[in-house]
Amino acid sequence: MTRVFCAPKDLIPESRSPSIVYVSMYAHDGLADVSTVGTSLVHDIKSAGISPSAASWDFLTLALAVNAADHAVERNASSDGWTRTIDLEVALYEPDPFRQLVVEIQQALRFLTGDFWRLTLIEGGYPPPRPRQRTVHDADCVSLLSGGLDSLIGALDLTAQGRAPIFVSHIAKGDSETQRWYAQRLGGAERHLQWNQNIWLKPQRDGEGSTRGRSIVFFAFAALAADNLSSTTTGAPVDVFVPENGLISLNVPLNAGRVGSLSTKTTHPVFMQRLQALWTALDIPAVLRLPYAALTKGEMMAACLDQASLTNFAGQSTSCGRYSVFGLKHCGRCVPCLVRRSAFLRAGMTDTTATYVFPDLSAARPERGPNDVAAVAAAVLKVEQSGIRAMTAGQFAFAAPARRAEFEGVVERGLSELGALLRLHNVL
Repeated sequence: MTRVFCAPKDLIPESRSPSIVYVSMYAHDGLADVSTVGTSLVHDIKSAGISPSAASWDFLTLALAVNAADHAVERNASSDGWTRTIDLEVALYEPDPFRQLVVEIQQALRFLTGDFWRLTLIEGGYPPPRPRQRTVHDADCVSLLSGGLDSLIGALDLTAQGRAPIFVSHIAKGDSETQRWYAQRLGGAERHLQWNQNIWLKPQRDGEGSTRGRSIVFFAFAALAADNLSSTTTGAPVDVFVPENGLISLNVPLNAGRVGSLSTKTTHPVFMQRLQALWTALDIPAVLRLPYAALTKGEMMAACLDQASLTNFAGQSTSCGRYSVFGLKHCGRCVPCLVRRSAFLRAGMTDTTATYVFPDLSAARPERGPNDVAAVAAAVLKVEQSGIRAMTAGQFAFAAPARRAEFEGVVERGLSELGALLRLHNVL
């Protein structure tokens, strides 16, 4: 078990145990053995005119602490090379409401990251920022804007429907300019919140690369935006749109070896249900909406309400799971890249992506890192030969029968799109 302590710098003890990872929240402390997270957020949130409630602020604090711990504790030291046990102590401004939900929070994190979490929530957390003047946005909802193709389609559809979303972005290497560009082109530059969690590990190191907990910070940013919008307008709960296609949300393992490490749960229905339950219990006025949960990426592209803008903007979006590894270029052969390429094909739209490092999917090139083409091909053939339930058996036990059939359908159609791509490249 690894212990992680996250608190304002004033609570970091002078005498520190070498067996504990210490993280100073929202401020640098200049200590060589104390990591930091969220060091620009208080300033950025004040500058945006956001005045969060204690609940939404503490949820962000908890999310930042979770991701700092996720980043600091490396998986390779665990007995199976993946599953960790993390003892996380976090200082919150008003911890009592969260203490009542500790079991539920731990269960949600267990599902999201695949680890065992033990949370201790203490007093003394940083207080919610209070700007000199609050910003009242001319908006009616919140939408995640990652710079990816799905989030672009979600933004285009909301705009075409006459909605005015606050676009919330989590700054990522290579995506920040695209996020701003999309918000500007959609007339939402004044409604764009673009924040960074700024994790800095000390002693300086790369940290754990899987970062399964990163997405909870993105959702915490959205909750903060929804909270502020609600309190400055009608007081009613605010819709938070999560534009993600069903195939990626469900992320059914392509084979038995991908059950844990290679299957993320960022927008999986189970995690979304648990996150919503936490927000509701904490009186955070945000309602998660997943309008594309029953659609493939190709179906999303084909049904987009603004085809002209999609044609112009789609090539600038980012999908690759190894984007930074290849110098801010799409590798072309990871699962997200394959889904992206198959979606262009399904929609009958020219793929204007600037570069794929591996444009030819029939060339294995194993010397250049992992290649997901073979795993996808095997999954496609398995479903074609044995039916979708050979692939999804037991995966959707959490859902009601009607919903289960809907999930099976989107996975089957998504794999069909991937099969068409692989046949185009003579892989199948």
